[in-house]
Amino acid sequence: MAREPLRLLRATAQRARTAAVSPIRRFRRPSQTSSRSPSPAASPDAAAFDPSALDPTARPRPLLRAAGLAAVTVLGAWIGLLVVGSVHISVGPMDTRMALRPSLTGGTKINVAPLGALELNSHHAPLRLDVDVDRLDPIRSQALVDHPERLSGLQDEVASDVTRGTLGLAVRSCVAVVFGATALGLAVYRRPRRALAAGGLALTLLTASGGAVYATWNPNSVLEPRYSGLLSSAPSVVGNARSIVSDFDVYQRELARLVTNVTQLYEATSTLPAYQPDPTTMRVLHISDVHLNPAAWHIVQSLVRQYKVSVIIDTGDTMDHGTAAENGFLDPVSDLGAPYVWVRGNHDSPSTQRYLAQRKGAHVVDNGQVINVAGLRIAGIGDPQFTPDRSSAAAGDAAEHSAGRRLAEAIRDRKATGAPVDIALAHNPIAARETDGTVPLALTGHVHHRRTEVLPGGTRLMTEGSTGGSGLRAVDDGTPDTVQASVLYLDRDTRRLQAWDEIDLGGLGLAKAEVSRHLPAENRPGATPTPTTP
Repeated sequence: MAREPLRLLRATAQRARTAAVSPIRRFRRPSQTSSRSPSPAASPDAAAFDPSALDPTARPRPLLRAAGLAAVTVLGAWIGLLVVGSVHISVGPMDTRMALRPSLTGGTKINVAPLGALELNSHHAPLRLDVDVDRLDPIRSQALVDHPERLSGLQDEVASDVTRGTLGLAVRSCVAVVFGATALGLAVYRRPRRALAAGGLALTLLTASGGAVYATWNPNSVLEPRYSGLLSSAPSVVGNARSIVSDFDVYQRELARLVTNVTQLYEATSTLPAYQPDPTTMRVLHISDVHLNPAAWHIVQSLVRQYKVSVIIDTGDTMDHGTAAENGFLDPVSDLGAPYVWVRGNHDSPSTQRYLAQRKGAHVVDNGQVINVAGLRIAGIGDPQFTPDRSSAAAGDAAEHSAGRRLAEAIRDRKATGAPVDIALAHNPIAARETDGTVPLALTGHVHHRRTEVLPGGTRLMTEGSTGGSGLRAVDDGTPDTVQASVLYLDRDTRRLQAWDEIDLGGLGLAKAEVSRHLPAENRPGATPTPTTP
């Protein structure tokens, strides 16, 4: 049974060779067929022409042959990469394995067992670079502990190790794909020439893929890594927003810094390294659409402690039906550990708003009101619609546009007094779009899907997903919704967005965690600073 796939490949190749016989061989000259004593009644033309030459099934099939050769080449190259296409190399105090793997999206994935993994959008090519951190070498690690002065040169050492490993991997991968494709070609076709053609084609494909990697290589991909597993709960691996903007400009150097931080994580026995807040940034935790999920408050408390959050902003739909019986759900907002700013959603009633306004530490914004919390000037307007109320017809998008225009007018009036607003809040993105050009940052929710865009007037509109995982609606379609929140880093002096972390937690019944770091285009190294307006 194990030989059945190989037998099928051989049969396919044999049929391709038979179908590819040239029709010229179908024309037999009289001199070549005289020994067969052709019939005297047959004319010379009849003897020289074989009607089967016009049979469409006997025509050459170069596309079929090419497809067969391509299939053998790709399969053989893939097998070669799996079997021998990896290198083991020491990177600083760690033993790692580097390998190339076929991929539709490319990129780099660094697996740090048992802590998790981080992914870098380093390139776009049909090849992905996998780096597995196998173990921390005890001898080299102890040498670092005994001689801490060596840490200063560890980043250069790691960068050199990575470069050496990459070059070795390139050579080994070339040998692997050529060997794999040639061996499989020889087993299928049993012709050395065809086997060598498969090996040459495999090398050509690998070279072309390497060219695609070189052409699309993004040295700044380390600025926006995506973490999963235990690594996602360690902001120290990411670093602070200020250092990202000023220092992260060389790929190898910053990759080395990440590896150094991972080493520190390995050395931590009971707790992860403490995250030292950057005093030049303020941290805003953006949540939305909790929908009566009590687990959301525990998540918010954890994020407030972990990220040293300055202020929490909730863009509404904290409730489900807005009834008085639900009001007690809001009591934990006084114990979240940071000021809580809230704007009404379409599932929050006026009764909900009045109850929350009485809670300690809560700040309700509505009707374009501007408040100053933690040094930020925040304006907002509640959703003009309360959709659980079936006694009145929904006003639709027109009401949202009208509310957004009122909010924008209030922001313009405040700017005219010399105290411009830093952040605008609305539950529905339709309303928030009306503030374009009046404020640097607008925060919304409502749609249960995260999205970030820069509007034509320069305002950045950030729509948060559901921090409550859509509440009880999480099981409506059988697939639990992801719990989402974001931490925004704002410069304390300019109150401009410097970076943000997108946090995704497994929804109901799931257990995963991912953190993605993002930078505004104007904050990337080498970018031209944006004007201070709006």
